Amino acid sequence: MYKRIVEGLTDFFGISRKEARGALVLMILSFCLIWTPFIFRRAILPLLPAGAAPVDLAKLDSIAEMLEKEHSRKYKGKGYERKEFKKEEPRPVRLFDFDPNTVSVAEFQDLGVPLFLAKRIEKFRSKGGKFRKKEDLLAIYDFPSDLYQKLQKHIKFAANTVQQADKGQDKKSPDTWKKQERRAISAFDINKADTTELVKLRGIGSKLSLRIIKFRDGLGGFHSTTQYQEIFGLDSVAIAELNRFAKVLSPVRKMNVNEISEEDLGRHSYVRNKKLAAIIMNYRSQHGPFRSLEDLRKVKVIDENLLNKLEPYLSF
Repeated sequence: MYKRIVEGLTDFFGISRKEARGALVLMILSFCLIWTPFIFRRAILPLLPAGAAPVDLAKLDSIAEMLEKEHSRKYKGKGYERKEFKKEEPRPVRLFDFDPNTVSVAEFQDLGVPLFLAKRIEKFRSKGGKFRKKEDLLAIYDFPSDLYQKLQKHIKFAANTVQQADKGQDKKSPDTWKKQERRAISAFDINKADTTELVKLRGIGSKLSLRIIKFRDGLGGFHSTTQYQEIFGLDSVAIAELNRFAKVLSPVRKMNVNEISEEDLGRHSYVRNKKLAAIIMNYRSQHGPFRSLEDLRKVKVIDENLLNKLEPYLSF
């Protein structure tokens, strides 16, 4: 009976036998704690000897009153005052024309953008991200579409803002930038490209090129150009340039889920989770090698979206 329960917990939660035993003990202890007061009142309390002196409620009230007076006399005059915090009133919304590449966090709040979103936009800009068209504002995670509709007609880009932004992404000298712009750009294999090829593209500087290479190497190579949209910090111009020139010409590097180590699996760009990698390895050690994608689907913690992303990189 005990072994069947442990095996059931192991299969259901995808955990090791040791963890399943610990979970079983925890469930038994919780059950005992919940039912102890009920058992005490119904079974043990009636067995206790009767005849104890009745409780004098008046005496208890007088003791409580005396203790309260003693407490107030002890702390009287020490200047302790109860602080009352006023609820912050909502900031009034003021609509005006603005450039999302230059407007400050406080001005974003005046426009009705929540503080956490304004800080998120500021962080996006500090890492090299730029807005080149109005719709780029919706690329900010969790930006409300109804708020965008209100602000859309007030978004005005300065004539030289985007040009300066493009130049500011790369810390090369102006002469080097001009020479780079004059070079003829031809299509290349994104899975074999280095940063020198990526920085030739409009909207991609040295920081973004390193981020693209790091993401690609963590994946084992791109299998589709749609994956460019998953790279943080790329705006519509940079993605359009990648779609135009960065082609997927070589195959990805697959990983054998029956041979890969827990550490290597946790480094994959789509996993990046030591706990998830450990659960997959524990399931493999308990149930044997994975024979197909269906076997991997039995690991409860892997959702369908993650499984679809990982499929092109798996071998059995």
